[in-house]
Amino acid sequence: MKPSGYYTSGEFAKMAHITIRTVRYYDKENILKPSFVNESGARFYTDEDFAKLQQILLLKYLGFSLDDIRQITIGDLDRSMLKNSLKLQLKLVKDRIEQMELVEKAIEDTTKALEHEQEIDWNQMLNLIHLTNMENTLKTQYENSSNISARIRLHKLYSVNKQGWFPWIYEQCDIRPGMNILELGCGSGALWRENREKLPIGSINITLNDISEGMLRDTKRELEKSLNNNDHIYFTDTKDTSTKDTSTKYFDKAGSKVNSGSSLYMNFHAFDCHDIPYDDDCFDLIIANHLLFYCDDLSKALSEIRRVLKPGGTFICSTYGAAHMKEITTLVQKFNSSIILSADKLYERFGLDNGAELLAPYFSSVTRKIYEDELIVDTAEPLIEYILSCHGNQNQYLLDRYKDFRTYVERKTRKNFHITKYAGVFVCTS
Repeated sequence: MKPSGYYTSGEFAKMAHITIRTVRYYDKENILKPSFVNESGARFYTDEDFAKLQQILLLKYLGFSLDDIRQITIGDLDRSMLKNSLKLQLKLVKDRIEQMELVEKAIEDTTKALEHEQEIDWNQMLNLIHLTNMENTLKTQYENSSNISARIRLHKLYSVNKQGWFPWIYEQCDIRPGMNILELGCGSGALWRENREKLPIGSINITLNDISEGMLRDTKRELEKSLNNNDHIYFTDTKDTSTKDTSTKYFDKAGSKVNSGSSLYMNFHAFDCHDIPYDDDCFDLIIANHLLFYCDDLSKALSEIRRVLKPGGTFICSTYGAAHMKEITTLVQKFNSSIILSADKLYERFGLDNGAELLAPYFSSVTRKIYEDELIVDTAEPLIEYILSCHGNQNQYLLDRYKDFRTYVERKTRKNFHITKYAGVFVCTS
């Protein structure tokens, strides 16, 4: 006889639209045990069991392995682990969708070639899938701040240099009251969040730029969250106001108009650094943190930067060299030699070793400064997040082997994993 408030295995399976065989399999694998088993061995389930089953089926649909599901659902739920796992899984799903769209395009192009009786280069079509994937990932990864935050997190957790990258960058800026500042490619806004209390007393105007509206939206939100009641920081989303326009209206966190005074004004402006929409000689200081190597036309970007920089103003740009994070590349290529974490060697476009030569035609003085540091990583998860955030083809090879890759990285980080850092800035004067 069935106990009151319980469901038989058959009823339980029917409710979830799965087979009894699946219910029994979850029982056997210790993923979902019945709440009651009678003397004859019949299994019975409750509404609470059904809620767990729905969670299991959702996680399975999202691509989690049974081992992952067991860890998440058995015992106390580790919400932090689940949140991070879901974020990683969402990225993998998005990358898979992108890859399938590329395959679709390759098939359509091949079909058109057949229809026009053109010769098909199958190797070229295969390369199109791989290379376009890397190119498109590079274009889309900065639509919001999630990928760049994954990189910052790894450095913040495991850097040997306790000063930190952004406090060191701030130290090079020599910010003074009355300055008009432009940060190109502001990323997550970490430079200002981490150095808020160091800003001098007096009116300072900072324009935070990124090509992505999504990135700026996330940045503004994070900066607002970091404020306390004593901060005099005001935000505006003005998109086309020249910095010489004294009529700019600034608003505080609550949206009320404020008057200029001893306060910090932050303007969020999305534009391409190849075409900076400001008058000549506007800014006392321009900052470009790990940006210039992404520029399609570096000479045009530098010409624009020089144009809007005041005479005697300072331009600070950071980059890295060939040895930077080289152990991570070795790590992933030992797991799968086909993985490329970057479609380009960005340091060859603008790096520590060639940057001074590239900057010299535009500035009267160029000084290189190296940030002394390394990473010692003893936990797999932040390193995996960093790898998945890269703009190469790694997710194409890690999608179906994520569990194996995680085990591999856990083994490598068990006794500390050392990572070389070779990064720094060029301090330029107009």
